[in-house]
Amino acid sequence: MFVDGFVIAVPTANKEKFVEQANSIDTVFMELGALRILECWGEDVPDGKLTDFKRAVQATADETVVFSWIEWPDKAARDAGMAKLHDMMQTDERFDPAKSPPCFDGKRMIFAGFQPVVRLEK
Repeated sequence: MFVDGFVIAVPTANKEKFVEQANSIDTVFMELGALRILECWGEDVPDGKLTDFKRAVQATADETVVFSWIEWPDKAARDAGMAKLHDMMQTDERFDPAKSPPCFDGKRMIFAGFQPVVRLEK
């Protein structure tokens, strides 16, 4: 398995728009081979003493932190999916900013790919 993780700050007033956009864009990741996607709206995001989720994305008082991840079968599937995604972004209308402008500042997004080392499930 391989996991892509994301943290963003979304204007709280844009929650419904975010959910709509996530539902649209996340279907693309599923088409490209993702196994599972979770988009999690911050509800209990405490302030830290040294760092925290809010500071990581420079969230303002009128924004909510969103923590998301995409699970892939393995890194090769993720890399292939992301390569196809870059091509699709030029032609697929789901990525047309004129039709659906982003509802958050993507420049403050943090993201990375991770190899799981512990996995517990029920």
